[in-house]
Amino acid sequence: MNPITGLPDPRSAYKLLESCELCPRRCRVNRLKGQKGFCKSALRPVVYSFFLHPGEEPPISGQKGSGTIFFTHCTMHCVYCQNFEFSQLSDEKEISTEELAGIMLALQEKGAHNINLVTPTHFIPQILEALFFASQKGFNLPVVYNTGGYELVSTLKLLEGVVDIYLADMRYGEEKIAERFSNARNYVKINREAIAEMFRQAGNLVMDQMGIAKKGLIVRHLVLPNNMASSESVFKFLSETISKDVFVSLMSQYHPVYRAGEFDKINRKITSKEYENCFNLLLKYGLLNGWAQNAGGSMNSALLGTNIKKI
Repeated sequence: MNPITGLPDPRSAYKLLESCELCPRRCRVNRLKGQKGFCKSALRPVVYSFFLHPGEEPPISGQKGSGTIFFTHCTMHCVYCQNFEFSQLSDEKEISTEELAGIMLALQEKGAHNINLVTPTHFIPQILEALFFASQKGFNLPVVYNTGGYELVSTLKLLEGVVDIYLADMRYGEEKIAERFSNARNYVKINREAIAEMFRQAGNLVMDQMGIAKKGLIVRHLVLPNNMASSESVFKFLSETISKDVFVSLMSQYHPVYRAGEFDKINRKITSKEYENCFNLLLKYGLLNGWAQNAGGSMNSALLGTNIKKI
């Protein structure tokens, strides 16, 4: 821990890249020497885009937008990934950690409520170094860790005291489905251990008087056709193991892109009935904090009669 910035020493995190085990793949390649494993990433970070995002959950985007940084590549291979152009197929230009720090500072200058790191797992050491550089130049925004939820607890512990807000997916409640559609072996077990660690670190969502998130956990759950997400299993776990007070974002925006057409069970949009069934399951398990989406994922903050708000 650096006594001036309060951030972990990034040099210790970089040592993990000598035989990379940042994610559950545990590829053990030497990324310091340019070797690449499952995530196709070597030493330097790769950013696809960055901008003020108006379309995240209301406490994340707020009125000014979330300072979102989309990293290229991913530790999962979801056959229906809506960001497949850069998570699976793209090979964008590498940048330095100093340049990444500059992006963070530029987004802060534009008025971002936070820095929102999307699919960051495979670049954690580089992100820690960039945050170190940025903090020396006045960076002071909350850090959002926006993840598919396939995370090792040992890696998440590197982020304790660094990440303020965890914005994490719980994609599946059944292991075989997770492996089939996301090539993520043991996803359910690993994901649940990760969610518990995130909640231990950050606790439940805390917002300021303007409704902007300052710290805590938000769990995202994407409703899939034919109940391929096993949603009830996910909600039961959250209610009984994490907290009935945890904030859940129930997402309706699934549409069959990338390779989804190869799988009959997910080769269509969800129906309104499927989404309604999942919403009712949230209520069944007492998960009353969070947001539900209109059809098509459009934003609306109308109260639904519980603590769940429609977005």
